[in-house]
This record gives sequence, structure tokens and C-alpha cells, in this order.
Amino acid sequence: MSSNEQGKGKVWPAEWKVTKDLITGIPMRQLTNHLSHSFHLYFTNDGWYDNGNKLLFGSDRFNATNLYSMDLRSGEITQLTDYQEGPPANLQQTYINPKGYEAYFSKNNQIISINLQTFEEKVIYEAPKKYTLGNMSCTSDGEWLCTCVKEDLSDRIQTSLGAGYIGFEETARAKPHCKIVKIPVTGGESTVIHEEKVWIGHVNTSPTQPHLLSFCHEGPWDLVDHRIWCLNMETGDVWKIRPSEDNVFVGHEYWHADGITIGYHGYTESLSNKDGKFIGSVKYDNTNSQESAFPFQNMHIHSNNSSLIVGDGQQTSAYHGDQFQDTICLWKNSDGVLEGPRILCRHRGSFQAQKLHVHPRFSPDGSKVLFTSDMTGYGNLYLVDVPDFDSLPKQP
Repeated sequence: MSSNEQGKGKVWPAEWKVTKDLITGIPMRQLTNHLSHSFHLYFTNDGWYDNGNKLLFGSDRFNATNLYSMDLRSGEITQLTDYQEGPPANLQQTYINPKGYEAYFSKNNQIISINLQTFEEKVIYEAPKKYTLGNMSCTSDGEWLCTCVKEDLSDRIQTSLGAGYIGFEETARAKPHCKIVKIPVTGGESTVIHEEKVWIGHVNTSPTQPHLLSFCHEGPWDLVDHRIWCLNMETGDVWKIRPSEDNVFVGHEYWHADGITIGYHGYTESLSNKDGKFIGSVKYDNTNSQESAFPFQNMHIHSNNSSLIVGDGQQTSAYHGDQFQDTICLWKNSDGVLEGPRILCRHRGSFQAQKLHVHPRFSPDGSKVLFTSDMTGYGNLYLVDVPDFDSLPKQP
């Protein structure tokens, strides 16, 4: 397709190809193959829709960032938006309404809804002057969109958070005024449901409880007062998730599919955990806490429940060499004991920019792992079937 044929509603043939992972021999399907970066949604955002038959993703093809949909039965790709100039939309944070064929993303400090069948777009919210938009998520009843607006500090702090975390620590130390806002998905009057003078991020609604959302105090984990928080939108109550002791730092929180359990990973300087790293989960009321130590570095982890966890595991012991660096790994929870890691495949991602973070996550049914990697030089989407855990090789 030539550049003048691009546009909303255009369809491309399948680009996918299947190779075998060099470590495990497992078939690994590369879903996209274009001379540009393509990337799946942020790991907390479920990109599957139409009963799991379609997948949303972003791509920079034709020198513009747009939203696309892939039919996972045929591989056909449909362009959903047609942006060509100006600042790119924040498509990695696109969020699908769990009750219908609608999704939401931000561009130019506005939140835009898009009908995934007709491709019709509508502005449903605009951040106040001198504020910028954070991520967003939709309540499980499909009625409300929740986001955070942050005081704009660009006149004081130079930032490039999507490429190198420039200004990350400076923004956290500045403690910008932030407001969590609830917006009707149809548009209309918004409501501030929480505000404080601290950088708020990762506003994630529960996938089953429409009154619950988690959020974080953003910044380097060892710098913030406390990372993970929960908010009851009906009562306004706010409380800490996994209250931390000294020298214990957690983050990259996400909801399990049950909508009542929050997963995370972290590190500690505790003498009882010599390697200093752990994977954990806890219910939103801080009961049923589970944590397991492991000697591997992860940028992100994801799981649908506590039984099987995926992460972009990176070994930390130098004497192993680099053969097993940069791998997608699985951990299995057996009666509270975490087994693994087992190697699923090698990702070889560079993490050079936010859109090139590997961000592995399970499909809703847990049968596949989706991730982004620029192992070919360009960011592409990869999908791997999850085999029997015991059939996978152990990290050396």
C-alpha cells in the first residue's frame, strides 16, 4: 500500500510470520512487520476485544502514530485513526470499554472516544488549563472513565518521560498538584474524586468492582512516600496497599482478573532476602498477602491470577554470561511456593523508549503471552502460546 492510500478504515493483509525461539524451540508468532515501530497497549490495559478475536495496537507506519486493529483469525490489519500531523496521540494508554465496542485515548490534552466498528471519534473531556493528562481506565460497568490530571510543570522542568525518563525524579520531587477525575463515557460533567499535592499516576480501575480503583504516587520507588494506593469512589476512602516497611520498595501494580487482587513486584535490602527481589499479590483490603523471593530482575510482570506469572526476566548473576539474558519467563505458584523462572522465549528488547518496553502480558484466557520487542530493529508485536510449565527449561 502506498503512502497516499493510508487512512481510517484501510485494511492491510496479514504481516505475521512464525519462527522458533532459539532457546526453547517454541513457535513465536511475529504479528507485525513494517519499517516502523508497532507496539501493544500498556501491560495493565487489555487490548483484546470482539470475544478475543481482535487486538488493538499502535503503529508509527507512514511517519504518523495511529491506532490499528488486528484480526487474530486472519492477521488482517485495519487502521482506526488517521492522524498525520502534530503531537502524536498517546495510543499506548488506549483503554477499551469492557461493555461495548468503544475505546479511549488522549491527544492534545483531550480524551477521545472511538467507536471500534464505525471509527467515529468524539472528544469527551479536556484537561483544565495548566494541567496535563495522565493514563485512563474505564470502570467495569462501562459507565465511567477515570483519569488523573497533573499540574503542568513544563515551564520549570524539562521532561521526556517516554524516552529515557528525563525529568522523572525532578517531577516527583516537585510534588505537582494532581486530581483524579471521573468522567461519563458519553461525555458531560466530570467529577474530581481525589486530589493531593503529589504526583499521581497509574490510575487503574478494578475489572470487576466498579467502585474501586488503584493509583500510585509516581516517581522513583525509593523516593516516594508510598507507592500503591486504593480508592473507593463511592465513599472517597483512600488507603495504602501493601503498607511498606523501611527499605522495601514495590510497584508496577496491576489488577488480577478477579478485580479484588493486586499484583506487583519489588525489591528490598532485607538480610532475609539476599537477592533483594520479590513478586507479590494482595487483596484490595490488604488481606491474603503472598510474596516470594526470586533472584531475577524484571521490568514488569503480569498475571491473570496468582497461579502463573509472566515477566521480562533478566538474570543478574554475571557468571552466567549473556546467553539467557533478556528472556520472557514464567513462574508457577504451587501451594504458596513460587517455582521458576522457566524460560518461555528470548525477547531481546532494548527498552529504548516506553513504546519499546517489552510489557509481557497474558491473553484473557491465559493461553498466550503478548509482548513488544525491537529485536529486528523495529518494535513489533509477538504472540507465544503457553505450553506446560514443566516442559520449559529452567534459568541456569
